[in-house]
Amino acid sequence: MITIEDKLKGRSILIVDDDDRNLYALSCYLEAMVPGMTVYRAPGGQEAICILEKHQDIALVLMDIMMSRLDGYETIKRIRSCDKLKHLQVIAVTALVLDGDRDRCLLAGASDYVSKPIDTEQLLKSIAGALNHV
Repeated sequence: MITIEDKLKGRSILIVDDDDRNLYALSCYLEAMVPGMTVYRAPGGQEAICILEKHQDIALVLMDIMMSRLDGYETIKRIRSCDKLKHLQVIAVTALVLDGDRDRCLLAGASDYVSKPIDTEQLLKSIAGALNHV
């Protein structure tokens, strides 16, 4: 039987979050759970765009929404407006859990939505599902 971890091996993802603790925790978790997955990190939206333009192997972005400077909504919109990047799967990862927050993320162009605190099993399933569309 093929596991979620098997589906993710050899893939590259980008984690975008302006909180170093979140970047560290999520990247360490994914690297431990999925040996062979390449995890890039960006501390903000503008840095994410630069990394995405340099690394064509990235198939998926985990995007924090509430970031200073360039927030996740605007970053997703910029990704979607760029011909070289608009194919990417983008999962919004956010503490915004009020009515309408999920829809707002999807309307901005997110492929999926995962709320914080993160349920790691749900996150892996969301990532695997998004990458099946690539």
